[in-house]
Amino acid sequence: MTTTRATTATTTTPPSADGAGTWTLGDLTVRRIGFGAMRLPQYGEALVPHAVPRDRSEAIAVLRKAVDLGVNHIDTAAFYFSPLRSANELINSALGGPYPEDLVIATKVGPARDASGAWAEHARTPEALRAQVEENLRQLGRDHLDVVNLRIVGTDSIAERFGALAELREAGLIRHLGLSNVTPDHLAEARAIAPVVCVQNMYGIGVRPEYEAFVRHCGEQGIAFVPFYAIAAAGGQGGATAPESPELLAVAEAHGVSPAQIRIAWTLHQGAHLLAIPGTGDPAHLTANVAAGSLRLTPEDLATLDGLHRTRR
Repeated sequence: MTTTRATTATTTTPPSADGAGTWTLGDLTVRRIGFGAMRLPQYGEALVPHAVPRDRSEAIAVLRKAVDLGVNHIDTAAFYFSPLRSANELINSALGGPYPEDLVIATKVGPARDASGAWAEHARTPEALRAQVEENLRQLGRDHLDVVNLRIVGTDSIAERFGALAELREAGLIRHLGLSNVTPDHLAEARAIAPVVCVQNMYGIGVRPEYEAFVRHCGEQGIAFVPFYAIAAAGGQGGATAPESPELLAVAEAHGVSPAQIRIAWTLHQGAHLLAIPGTGDPAHLTANVAAGSLRLTPEDLATLDGLHRTRR
């Protein structure tokens, strides 16, 4: 018996982010294929000092193309910068004045980098977190932030930090709150203080299979799960993956798409509450990433990929 596989690889019309469906972050509706801005300011490895800045016009064109393809969820941060380039400033220049009405910009606070690009101490006090929120507001040219994720390192209590952001939410500077790089205990602690609309954690095929229960829990609570490094996998911010397994390559070949597109599609198949935020500075890669939102994997595909995920290479 021959299985018919749905794919967008051979279509001649531009792909649309509509193909992945939508999810609601609080009262904000976003398409499940979004755009991550981390790689936008530079070529090569992200978030390293002395990175080679990306051509400004190229970066702006990619952002505008993303919106033209229906993307209305952009993930960014004030610490996404390289010499000469800031992700927030690029977003402001490309899309601001005014921003599209349905565009949702999610940023994050906590990590800090000095002017040279070197990592500095995380913001842990209410004053430091407010300063980061205000910096994002200034760079993006907005009077409020749609979504702010508190990104943390470690397992310490986040009550004071999240409480500080909750106060800024009450003051109108932030519309919705999320968390990044957290445990289920962190989520429970935060939800006792204020509503949480999303969790951003590292997750993908072969990456953190132990998070499966956490992913499901978020969906049961109506909280979006937003994986980062879903394409890069263990390559992380370096952007490179280990050689793909023969099984994943076979699934990609059967659909006529790239392994990266299969990784995005698998992410979206894990639940309606999963949002993909693949990042790129390349227009062709952007188009392929958006097209992956319309890719429908078969039960056989998913069984193969789930097996790879749980055995983690």
